[in-house]
Amino acid sequence: MDIQAISKLAVEALEDIKGKDIIELDTSNLTSLFQRMIVATGDSNRQVKALANNVQVTLKEAGVDIVGSEGHESGEWVLVDAGDVVIHVMLPAVRDYYDIEALWGGQKPSFAAGAGKPWSAV
Repeated sequence: MDIQAISKLAVEALEDIKGKDIIELDTSNLTSLFQRMIVATGDSNRQVKALANNVQVTLKEAGVDIVGSEGHESGEWVLVDAGDVVIHVMLPAVRDYYDIEALWGGQKPSFAAGAGKPWSAV
């Protein structure tokens, strides 16, 4: 399965569980470790865990190998490593604090009520 198909499946899995502020960054020119990074927000620890779990299940069912996953214990920031696609699911405060989008060339999301940016996939 190609990278775009994996990314699309991951985004759809996040949307199914009502993930918010989903963005996809093309990191192919920045690192050789992975080609795409997807970042999403969940409203609670439980939702963050559910979002990450749904991504894992969806990708596994499609035959994508999951290299690893971590952060399920706290549910504040869960990472799912699908090889060329890495998915980060975070609580709003954690996402705002670490601002990984800016580290990888994206824009920082705004979590103020009604001020959300219209994110779109690559």
